[in-house]
Amino acid sequence: MARKLPPLNTLPSFEAAARHLSFSRAAEELNVTHGAVSRAIKHLEDQLGILLFERATRSVRLTTVGEPYARAVREALDRVAAATASATARHSNATLNVSTSDGFAGKWLVPRLYRFHRAHGDIDVRVSTTGRLTNFLGDSIDIAIRYGGGDYPGFTSEFLTGEEVFPVCSPRLLEGTHPLREPQDLRHYTLIHDGYPIDWAAWLASAGVEGVDPHGGITFDSATFAVESAVQGEGVVLGRTMLVAADLATGRLVRPFSHALKSFSSFYVVYPPEAIRQRKVRAFRDWLFSELASPQG
Repeated sequence: MARKLPPLNTLPSFEAAARHLSFSRAAEELNVTHGAVSRAIKHLEDQLGILLFERATRSVRLTTVGEPYARAVREALDRVAAATASATARHSNATLNVSTSDGFAGKWLVPRLYRFHRAHGDIDVRVSTTGRLTNFLGDSIDIAIRYGGGDYPGFTSEFLTGEEVFPVCSPRLLEGTHPLREPQDLRHYTLIHDGYPIDWAAWLASAGVEGVDPHGGITFDSATFAVESAVQGEGVVLGRTMLVAADLATGRLVRPFSHALKSFSSFYVVYPPEAIRQRKVRAFRDWLFSELASPQG
């Protein structure tokens, strides 16, 4: 029996617009005009005989029919992309495209990546650092390490590790005129921020600290830069287990207090289900877990 399919060339525009809830952002992602996206979606709606978007002057939203259809189309496109990558993947000198945050890459992944190359010298690794959710189809990503709740519909999501959040600083801040010995001493120091959801206001409240402005100080949009600022003695940053472990081990950073908050987010390994059939993806996934399990990890 012949399949009843929609106009396939309209699906990337529909999927991108549904994900962004914006025709303009979809056009930017696909490198086409706003009009091209709008026409593709209108053509798809006409062929299906249903309305997929409710359009307002400056916004769009999916209809009750369009929302589940968008999820199904996204899963189908991701499966096609993964199957295509699997069919065309080279078994030697393969390139593995990894997506993660700049903090995880700079403070955990990069210092250990040489061990992956030692074990898999025929696999070239390209690391893309971004804070946004990975678009495996559009960005040609094979596997991602993401920080969140682990709910990534349509993808395999495996728990990698949890985290705690606690203040860290240069050892120099434990000395001097106002040595950092208890949380109340933070009033003498600059607070460093990196935009993480568990912020100084939450930590100070949980520690019972008063009289310290939780919003002042230095703010970075990069966890790597925020940690490095603390290493240089610029102030105190809220460290996350995975991102400060190496600096704590070498003594570049210290924990002045034992009080910590358990993060409500964790690190997950995320990839399209079919991708694990590729040797390069399976090798990297297994290496991540072995690194965390090893004493040197």
